[in-house]
Amino acid sequence: MTATRACALSDLEQDSPLRVVIDGVPIAVVRDSNDEVHAIGDTCTHGDISLSEGFVEGDTLECWAHGSAFSLRTGKPLNLPAYEPVPVYAVQIDGDDVLIDPHLKKED
Repeated sequence: MTATRACALSDLEQDSPLRVVIDGVPIAVVRDSNDEVHAIGDTCTHGDISLSEGFVEGDTLECWAHGSAFSLRTGKPLNLPAYEPVPVYAVQIDGDDVLIDPHLKKED
């Protein structure tokens, strides 16, 4: 598979997650306070909750329902109740296009 346009870079507000679905895969896309763009699985591993409805702080995305925070870089949970990581996807920026391949997970 190849990377697919997920959204426009201009669609991403700083520290405000955006939910996209590519090939049936829900992904939370985040432009952090350092202007880096991250893409992680949008479903909290503790419960069936959309992470894109959560809160960004630094390089973490916190689930609004139970407070588990996930690293935007590794997908690993940083606190309980979640203990399983979410997938992290490689992001490419091409002009104003944010490209993500939902079948290619980013390596740590």
